[in-house]
Amino acid sequence: MILIAFRSRLSEAAGADYAAAEQELDALARQAPGFVDVRSYTAEDGERLTLVWWRDTESLKAWRQLPRHVEAQRAGRARWYEYYRVEVAEVIRESNFARESSRR
Repeated sequence: MILIAFRSRLSEAAGADYAAAEQELDALARQAPGFVDVRSYTAEDGERLTLVWWRDTESLKAWRQLPRHVEAQRAGRARWYEYYRVEVAEVIRESNFARESSRR
């Protein structure tokens, strides 16, 4: 499994067009072959962290090359982000625990 950690801070120019693109890309990612899960968080200082899990590197490569995603990356650099940092990691071990009442 591959884990993407995407840290970013939005610029003042990230408005309605950013919000619409974010919703569209979220839907596309969730439908993409090899997509596992996504979670997003925003810190008190405004920095954002999005974690995305992919089944394998081939799935991630297909997502990276998706034309709509490439287009959004360009817009992100041009307008929407003050900065971003992407880290790609391979999950080498996983363990789980959940009480019966907590299972989803």
